Amino acid sequence: MTSNRDAAAWSPQSGPLTTPWTDKVDPSQPHPDYPRPQLARDAWQNLNGLWEYVLQPQDAPRPSAFDGTILVPFPLESALSGVMRAADDNALWYRRNFTIPPDWQGQRVLLHFGAVDWETTVWVNGRELGSHRGGYDSFSFDITDALADVENQELVVRVWDPTDAGTQPLGKQRRVPERIWYTPITGIWQTVWLEPVPQVYITQVRMEPDIDAGTLRLQVQASAQNAVEVQAVAAADGQTVASVSGSAGEWLTLSIPDARLWSPETPFLYDLRITLSQQQTPGDTVQSYFGMRKIGLGTDAQGRTRIMLNNQPVFQY
Repeated sequence: MTSNRDAAAWSPQSGPLTTPWTDKVDPSQPHPDYPRPQLARDAWQNLNGLWEYVLQPQDAPRPSAFDGTILVPFPLESALSGVMRAADDNALWYRRNFTIPPDWQGQRVLLHFGAVDWETTVWVNGRELGSHRGGYDSFSFDITDALADVENQELVVRVWDPTDAGTQPLGKQRRVPERIWYTPITGIWQTVWLEPVPQVYITQVRMEPDIDAGTLRLQVQASAQNAVEVQAVAAADGQTVASVSGSAGEWLTLSIPDARLWSPETPFLYDLRITLSQQQTPGDTVQSYFGMRKIGLGTDAQGRTRIMLNNQPVFQY
């Protein structure tokens, strides 16, 4: 967590554009909300806040000293990062310490990144965990085996972003922004967090609503599929409307009678609670949600092809 002393030392740079929310950023807890509501667990630790940073040449080894602090998860070039510098051809290094709560003992610990632009390498206590390429998608590492028997654990992250000089897909970001081109985004720009999970845990949930059949097809992936049972319970306004049990990895079907359909006018969402069990022992539990809706093509009363929402044409500008 960011200390009060560190938070008091932070201030945003003077950027060319501001919003009504610029002055409301709290450096002790930026972006405090749980970042993945469709696969939510009760226990987690937000790592957003002030980290140490330094820019180094690409071929330079891990730095022994850092230049100052940067507010995560705001990119290097932004005013809210407190830095507002261009990375150019340099690699951006981050470092911070964290602690593991005592009640997490005996569980696996996952380190999640919401998004980092663009190539990321991660170390915990000097042990390299792996790398990821991609500026928009989330990624995770199981850091359990890298944790040390000390209070303060060390997290180091190296990021390199070629912006418009590489072969990766790119939009309108440019190292030299002008006219219609945008300022580059380099580094961590979505929430970083820790999460304890059981030895066997839920890794992915896929949902396919079918309003014509009045069902929701559900597939739950687990870190181990053998002999892992799934129970899913759907609820509306706190009342159970459907439940199903089966095996992890298989497609399961929940019957949703008289489904309340999702639309922009009535954006109703069902709650979904999913629990894993192995040999009759309950394990991982996550909260999720889904909407009963259908999007497709169809014909209107005049026989013209339209985009349809819940089997009704939607007017398009």
